[in-house]
Order: sequence, then structure tokens, then C-alpha cells
Amino acid sequence: MKPSFDLSGRTAIVTGANTGIGQAIAVALASAGAAVLGVGRSGMDETEAMIAAAGGRFASFAADLSTIEPVDDIVEAAVSAFGSVDILVNNAGIIRRADAIDFTEADWDAVMDVNLKTAFFLSQAAAKRMIPNARGKIINIASMLSFQGGIRIPSYTASKSGLAGLTRLLACEWAAKGINVNAIAPGYFVTNNTTALREDLKRSSDILGRIPAGRWGNPEELGGAAVFLASDASAYVHGTILPVDGGWLAR
Repeated sequence: MKPSFDLSGRTAIVTGANTGIGQAIAVALASAGAAVLGVGRSGMDETEAMIAAAGGRFASFAADLSTIEPVDDIVEAAVSAFGSVDILVNNAGIIRRADAIDFTEADWDAVMDVNLKTAFFLSQAAAKRMIPNARGKIINIASMLSFQGGIRIPSYTASKSGLAGLTRLLACEWAAKGINVNAIAPGYFVTNNTTALREDLKRSSDILGRIPAGRWGNPEELGGAAVFLASDASAYVHGTILPVDGGWLAR
């Protein structure tokens, strides 16, 4: 039996779909046939245009994910627009940089709320729709900091380590209910979150020196992994953290 990567007839929610990794994943899922509800605080006109050019369907939902207040409305919006919720990509995330000795409670809470708390409760809300159908795919966007410590990003590292653990826990609870919960761990990609690193010539050089591929990743290069984890091709894949990192972890 040939593995199927076709997402026709399925609806995906992608948070942080306005730019970077979220935008690239939204376009990839739509190109594979899924209808996509993009969620974010800022406009998603560019994402909508890219999906339209690929012949896909897209709707947007404006939400502040620093609070769990909109999670039920997000799920309802997907159902209202496209009839179901079959795929959830928890991509939205923020980062705060400071030495651990100086890190503030406000910066800690802000990152944990978006990166971990809202991801859990949105997964919960989506699963309540998926479980009765005995089918669903949840993809969390983890990080190299799910495996390593990093420097000057204590709450980001904690949130991404927590997201990896949460991925495994939800897989253990929901696999028998027909829901695949997995994560993608991007390496060093050209995104808004890495602007500071790329502009720091020494840090950028140090990072590139460790990547076997010898370059920063482009967000579009995450699309294949997302489509795989969203499709029937990954039907027996549960609780995995899939690195897409140019070989970073291999070195």
C-alpha cells in the first residue's frame, strides 16, 4: 500500500501563520489539499495570497495567544469555515533574551503563556473535536532548545523542553483515540526570532560552523515534515520529536 500524503478534505489550524515557519507550513498543508485556518495577531494577507496562488483554501482568525481565552473560538471558527478540525499546528511562539541572572518574571510568564500554556489548551480544545471522529493530527513546533540548554533564553528553553514533554504525554493519552501527536524541532532557520543571532556576526559564524549543511534553513524546508506528520503516511508515528536541523544534532 502506497503511503498517502494527500490532505484533501481536511482542515488545518496553524497558529502564527502570518510569517516565517507558520506561513511556510500553512502553504505546504494547503498545497497538499488541506483547508487552512491561520491564527495570529497580525494580518495574514501574504499567506492568503500564497495559498490562493497554490489553489488552496484559507481563512484567517485574529487572536492574541498570550491568553487561552480565544482557544474555543479558534476551533469553532475552523468548523464554521470548513466543517471540521483535523490538523492542529501549534507554531505561535515568542522569545525573550537576557542573562538568567537578570531575567524578569514578566518575560518568563509571557513566553510560557504563549509557547506552552496556550499550546496545551488549544490542543485540548481541538482534541475534543477530533476524539469523536477517532482521527486527528497535532503537530507542535519544538526547537533545538527542546534538546539543549542554549544561553540567555531561559523561558524559551523551558517552554520548548516542556513542549517536547507535552507532546509525548498527549501521544500516550490520545494515540489509542486515533490522534497522532508529534513535534517538529526546527534547527536554525531564517525567521524573525533568529534576526538577533544572524545579525551578531560572531554568533552567526559559530552557529554556521556547527551546522553540517553549512547554512541557515529556509522556512519552506519544513513543509515536507509538516505534511508527513499531518497525513496518513505517519499513521503509526506517535510522540516523536522530528529534528529538521541541517544535521545540527548529529554533530
